[in-house]
Amino acid sequence: MKKITLLLAAVLFIGSSFAQDYKNSIGIRLGSGYYDVAAVAFKTFITQPGALEFDLGFDTDKVGGNRYTSAAFSGTYQHHFPIGNIAGFKWFVGGGATLSNTFVNNDDLDGGFNLGIYPTGGVDYKLKNAPFAFSADIRPTIHVVNGYDYRDGFYANGGVTARYTF
Repeated sequence: MKKITLLLAAVLFIGSSFAQDYKNSIGIRLGSGYYDVAAVAFKTFITQPGALEFDLGFDTDKVGGNRYTSAAFSGTYQHHFPIGNIAGFKWFVGGGATLSNTFVNNDDLDGGFNLGIYPTGGVDYKLKNAPFAFSADIRPTIHVVNGYDYRDGFYANGGVTARYTF
């Protein structure tokens, strides 16, 4: 009986160390990409270690009297791993795609639709006694369709996110 109790305790301990600290979250992602400097971010865990993150981002810029406005939608799969024995602290890897469109107020300048793919990696931390999670990530994006090409289709996009968890 003692061995069964110890085995059950070990299984529960191991299972709890891999369980996510929240199911869903929504918040704001601030990024470095030209098409999604500010974004609404939604993240949902679909399995214990696997999550999907969706971002709806925007950016505006004015260069030489021309106004550029971009809107973007990104979808990412993230696989999470615990970091040591720190509750709520995980690192993740994964990948995703982004769709964006750049509008320019000058017909002589390039604008248009972009499609990019990226690997991603980062860290995620859920506060223990509050319904908030924070993350930092890097998304080196390669645009396979590039309607607005002033960076040769590669963007070293990174960001930080603050989300309310539920």
